[in-house]
Amino acid sequence: MDWKHLLAYITGTVDQELLLRNEYLVTENRILRHQIKGRVRLTDGARKALADIGYKLGKQALQEVATIVTPDTILAWHRRLVAQKCDGSTKRKAPGRPPIDPELEALVVRMAQENRSWGYDRIGGALANLGYTISDQTVGNILKRHGIPPAPERRKTVTWREFIHIH
Repeated sequence: MDWKHLLAYITGTVDQELLLRNEYLVTENRILRHQIKGRVRLTDGARKALADIGYKLGKQALQEVATIVTPDTILAWHRRLVAQKCDGSTKRKAPGRPPIDPELEALVVRMAQENRSWGYDRIGGALANLGYTISDQTVGNILKRHGIPPAPERRKTVTWREFIHIH
């Protein structure tokens, strides 16, 4: 037997078997659909799976096979769920400046409390020496958030520990 005839015979039987399997599954789905009362609830994962396959089939084939929803709905799911992965939404960052690390914030507060005469610039410079990049304005915002006044006002106030140590 010629290899071309052999290949044609094999692919023909495979195609016939696939067609019969598909016909069986379509019939089974229609029977099950008639037994189910009400609307079938689908998860986004199920919608995505149906939309992906439905898009590959095309609208004509979907009109023959789709029983749960209309072909237009399946194609709309494809536009919304499958094509959504290409819009860059997963790579977008949240708006605004990223939050300051809590460890760095605690360090700013500690430096301000231990060195009452240091201003925002000096604290920022000391942090730069430690390898942190932070602006003097950010240092000021952190200290305001923690209720710590600016350097001139901090210098005027004395803690009990300092008062007892002095006297």
